[in-house]
Amino acid sequence: MDQKGYRRGSFQSSTSDEDMLEIAGASLDFSMADDDPPLDREMGGFSSYNGGGMNGTSTMMDFLEEPLPGVGTYEDFNTIDWVREKSRDRDRHREITSRSKESTWALIHSVSDAFSGWLLMLLIGLLAGSLAGLIDISAHWMTDLKEGVCLAGFWFNHEHCCWKSNTTFTDRDKCPEWKSWSQLILGHGEGAFAYILNYFMYVLWALLFSLLAVLLVKGFAPYACGSGIPEIKTILSGFIIRGYLGKWTLVIKTITLVLAVSSGLSLGKEGPLVHVACCCGNILCHLFTKYRKNEAKRREVLSAAAAAGVSVAFGAPIGGVLFSLEEVSYYFPLKTLWRSFFAALVAAFTLRSINPFGNSRLVLFYVEFHMPWHLLELVPFILLGIFGGLWGAFFIRSNIAWCRRRKTTRLGKYPVLEVLVVTAITALLAFPNEYTRMSTSELISELFNDCGILDSSKLCEYVNDFNSTKGDDLPDRAAGPGVYTAMWQLALALIMKVFITIFTFGMKVPSGLFIPSMAVGAIAGRLLGVAVEQLAFYHHDWAIFSGWCSPGADCITPGLYAMVGAAACLGGVTRMTVSLVVIMFELTGGLEYIVPLMAAAMTSKWVADAIGREGIYDAHIRLNGYPFLEAKEEFSHKTLAMDVMRPRRNDPPLTVITQDSMTVEDVETIINDTTYSGYPVVVSRESQRLVGFVLRRDLIISIENARKKQDGIVSTSIIYFTEHSPPLPPSSPSMLKLRSILDLSPFTVTDQTPMEIVVDIFRKLGLRQCLVTHNGKLLGIITKKDVLKHIAQLANQDPDSILFN
Repeated sequence: MDQKGYRRGSFQSSTSDEDMLEIAGASLDFSMADDDPPLDREMGGFSSYNGGGMNGTSTMMDFLEEPLPGVGTYEDFNTIDWVREKSRDRDRHREITSRSKESTWALIHSVSDAFSGWLLMLLIGLLAGSLAGLIDISAHWMTDLKEGVCLAGFWFNHEHCCWKSNTTFTDRDKCPEWKSWSQLILGHGEGAFAYILNYFMYVLWALLFSLLAVLLVKGFAPYACGSGIPEIKTILSGFIIRGYLGKWTLVIKTITLVLAVSSGLSLGKEGPLVHVACCCGNILCHLFTKYRKNEAKRREVLSAAAAAGVSVAFGAPIGGVLFSLEEVSYYFPLKTLWRSFFAALVAAFTLRSINPFGNSRLVLFYVEFHMPWHLLELVPFILLGIFGGLWGAFFIRSNIAWCRRRKTTRLGKYPVLEVLVVTAITALLAFPNEYTRMSTSELISELFNDCGILDSSKLCEYVNDFNSTKGDDLPDRAAGPGVYTAMWQLALALIMKVFITIFTFGMKVPSGLFIPSMAVGAIAGRLLGVAVEQLAFYHHDWAIFSGWCSPGADCITPGLYAMVGAAACLGGVTRMTVSLVVIMFELTGGLEYIVPLMAAAMTSKWVADAIGREGIYDAHIRLNGYPFLEAKEEFSHKTLAMDVMRPRRNDPPLTVITQDSMTVEDVETIINDTTYSGYPVVVSRESQRLVGFVLRRDLIISIENARKKQDGIVSTSIIYFTEHSPPLPPSSPSMLKLRSILDLSPFTVTDQTPMEIVVDIFRKLGLRQCLVTHNGKLLGIITKKDVLKHIAQLANQDPDSILFN
């Protein structure tokens, strides 16, 4: 079956995902290749289950009217039954609608039930926006703390410290209130010893922040590491990972994300913000019964929360909704689209109200360009797209190879040491270069920037000819020594970012990939932009420039090339297209640059897809062996259901339960002797005519409960699933009716059904299993695991790596 085992202890565990998986960071043993784990692992407390209940009260349980606690719920590492969950929600909705006509109170309840979804979206937006603001402010302060401290108040970062200073605009970063560590300790900031001291303090703070981050993750919430998007995609496809979206994960991820970003590691906070927002959504679901008790409804909320996460990460509400639709969601009805938009809107509004960067923008690298682009510039834009695709494919292969090495060697046993070594190497290489010393968000902001008259950056040190300046637009000018210095520093920064990110992504600290990927692309784009700009300046009489770039005109905008390069590299790594373009134009506030962004994004996707089909998140899903059935891939093989179903040839016959002839002891023996998560119910062993399907967990709970609360239930009692009890001698013990836990409409296919149809059914209906019949007789069963293993086998991959690696 495609269900993993049940959790140890009581079967009356909560259905919530609040305690939802230690997958990304924990060292759980998922090495079992068998589809169904041994019973002692599955049930813990039921490892030698023999009923043994008390014959207590004589009250007869009516299983049809009183639902038992735990029946119809799922345990850890199970796949939910989408069809059953949606059916339960429709039944609940019909009941509320019919009751609303009976009384005013029922009508109020009906209205509040309809409104609860929007209220939940409002709460998610407010909480996600508030946490994002807190993370932004804290990370900005702690990043600056590595270089110095503000005497006016240690809680001020460098920029805020100098706001009230009387220094000139060009010296705005050198205000007397801000002291570097050498100035504070030695009394002066010049000289070799001061530089060495600043260098030492920078590395020391970086190591301290990363050490705190990895110890908190390891000690309190192992799921808080990584970006979280591969696991969220898996959860949204219907898999249950308890603890992954819980309270502890939220708290630790929020704290350690600030520490990891502040340490200067080559990672970003944007991906983990999606995980943080989904944690908010999962926790707030417990306030509303219809979301708490229905796993499918909860996944609709998590899709909206993912949109809110991207909204606050990039200040892009529309891009967030499209990201959730394109990249992470498995089931995305129209109602979820509207609610996602509302949650993203509220989250962005909340963050805007907090104003974490003090510039009335939601992100640090918001930029506005005013100059139009020329058609001939599409050539360098497409070149950036090719670079982005090549970098994306190279990064994915290298990172997956390194992560696989981490999993299969002793390296994985020393996560703290690994984080400290990578941090030390990053800090030692980063400090001498001002473009790697600054935070990656500030670097992207500087690269996106369009040089103005007052810019004091090295990237803007051109040879000025003020006679040709018209208004605010500066003409293309000859590059000065500062620009050439910046170019080789950026080239070194590019090499460092390309390689260090491979080893950073996947460590046991929160780590996003959006910002490092954008930084690589932005550096490459700025380098190319300056090169084209200087080419146009010195050779404006060439045929390619003469028609549109006259001397003294502002033709080339290097910042635009940086933005296009950032989009290309991010697209090459994640394979996002539509949502990526929308996020980027929301960042720039201009619709004029959609065509360059689209050209770069599509080129990078085509180039990366030509080398390897998987994006980074799908590659990590496969590496970890999560049971994720990719909806975008085509199944083109000519196999039949009978080739995939179990039992196979030479296997023992399929374990079934008969509808009215097995005793409690017989069923308990089957539960003890097999490891399956559910059993087909047939008319008789001889006929093998299918009646329905019953889950193992529901059977155990119902029998245990009946032994305690229903008088006369003993080991020889007959269990029946029919509407009416079978005829038995008068001396027989009481019978146990379990029709209410029987699924009377299990999904069935015939043995000659092509597997491409079966795979399509599993994808679109979210099935856990379907039964295979021939002329109405039960032949076998196909589970989601069987489908995934079959696809892996046909792709020449190890089928035993599917759950879990």
